[in-house]
Amino acid sequence: MAESTNTYDAIVVGSGITGGWAAKELTEKGLKVLMLERGRPVEHIKDYPTALTPPWEIDHRGKKSKALIEEHPVVNRDFLNPANPHFWTDEQDCPYKEVKPFDWFRGYHVGGRSLLWGRHSYRWSDFDFGANAEDGIAIDWPIRYADLAPWYDYAETFAGISGSLEGLPQLPDGKFLPAFELNCVEQDVAARLKTRFNDRRRLIMGRLANLSQPHGGRVNCQFRDKCWLGCPFGAYFSTQSATLPAAVATGNLTLRPFSIVTQVNYDKDTKKATGVTVLDAETNQTYEFKAKIVFLCASAFNSTWLLMNSATAIWPDGLGSSSGELGHNAMDHHFRVGAVGEVEGYTDRIVYGRRPGGFYIPRYRNLFGEKRDYLRGFGYQGAASRLGWEREVPEIGIGAPLKEALTEPGPWTIGMTGFGETLPHHDNKISLDRASKDKWGLPILAMDCELKTNEHTMRREMIADAVEMLEATGVKNVKPTDSGYNFGRGIHEMGTARMGRDRRTSVLNAHNQVWDARNVFVTDGACMTSAACVNPSLTYMALTARAADFAVAELKKGNL
Repeated sequence: MAESTNTYDAIVVGSGITGGWAAKELTEKGLKVLMLERGRPVEHIKDYPTALTPPWEIDHRGKKSKALIEEHPVVNRDFLNPANPHFWTDEQDCPYKEVKPFDWFRGYHVGGRSLLWGRHSYRWSDFDFGANAEDGIAIDWPIRYADLAPWYDYAETFAGISGSLEGLPQLPDGKFLPAFELNCVEQDVAARLKTRFNDRRRLIMGRLANLSQPHGGRVNCQFRDKCWLGCPFGAYFSTQSATLPAAVATGNLTLRPFSIVTQVNYDKDTKKATGVTVLDAETNQTYEFKAKIVFLCASAFNSTWLLMNSATAIWPDGLGSSSGELGHNAMDHHFRVGAVGEVEGYTDRIVYGRRPGGFYIPRYRNLFGEKRDYLRGFGYQGAASRLGWEREVPEIGIGAPLKEALTEPGPWTIGMTGFGETLPHHDNKISLDRASKDKWGLPILAMDCELKTNEHTMRREMIADAVEMLEATGVKNVKPTDSGYNFGRGIHEMGTARMGRDRRTSVLNAHNQVWDARNVFVTDGACMTSAACVNPSLTYMALTARAADFAVAELKKGNL
């Protein structure tokens, strides 16, 4: 891009799920858009270097080397794999401070974590949007389900979400492609669960952003279970497979990688942003880009970092800090507790291929008049499968007998892990640590977040209920599981620049506009006012499309 051409209609900061959606929507509405990504370019298919690599050709046969662990000590706590370290952030260049234990798993490249996400895609309900007001917690959401329902329709139709229609008020149905199938064990467990609990607890196939049939010029899922390597078939929704091609096709997009946005520039006379300042990650040169509107989609905590780093004499704590809530009310989904067990029989059945996701049990606690000794609720994700060659056969230690034994699949097992809602506590916060710097001399984030009593109480019931359900459906040798959790491990960072009805208690209004600068929009996880218990990415998509539609309408009216 010619640096002399530095004025656009809109600037989008970030290229992940929300950045891709913002770019698509704004360019399709005729705006000239500059998308800024702090990391490297990633081209669809070409830059998925291990997507088609046989597992035996992965470095160290898929085992983590000491050098790899030293390069990625945080990601090593959970997701580090020798097959895709290129999709995780360089932690030496981009450190952060853990005031309390915090697992921050990031991907700084074009596409961001849209190449890495779990793809479970669920709508919120009015139980979720109204929960804060109902419980007297934090502040009320400025929107309800009816405000977002048409945008859920829009997002699902474009992205391609597979799922089944269930008629559950706590988990609204959507515009789905055919659902993937539950396997034979899951079908039987689902039927027993429905009977045993009078349909109060229901096991359904997960609603996934994986194509169950060709859609929108993209190929259906190939059952490879390698989504985390990038999909050369475009079978799951990502920036590269879906929104970026749509934006590029308009001819209105300029994509600039290696561009670290360090500040949103603010004009105190117009009370609007004029654009952004960018530090080139390769040359360390600084540039200024101007635009009529700015969308912050850098992921929850990075967007909040940018607002906080945009401090001026007017807003010494950052743009959007007038309410005192910027950086506060951080949330995640706490998980990694549940149960596993063995399933007798079905030895004449095996699964074909590797399905892209498992089952889901929607929230059933603290609903329809039931009250627990904690607020909100949880759902479960899980799967049933037969143990494969990796299983231990202690009676046969070596040689031909071992090889022969492992040519047959093992017994069936089933397991589930709960995903619980975290309340928006004001003292769960992030802040700038200006005494510590990253590779480019920029202040880093300090994370000061922890689970509170409500979440710990909920986790005990998440375990107990999982055990109860498996035992009630005939599963044998059921064991509770708790593999530990640090804040952030759910990779569903939310809050820190919440939406609200009053500028005195929130950072954003009902249309994701920063109260302090009406032409700045924040549509990633930072905007969330509460967390619900379902995966949030579909809601981000709907909020972004809605905000973009509003922004363009306001721009045409001359209000921005």
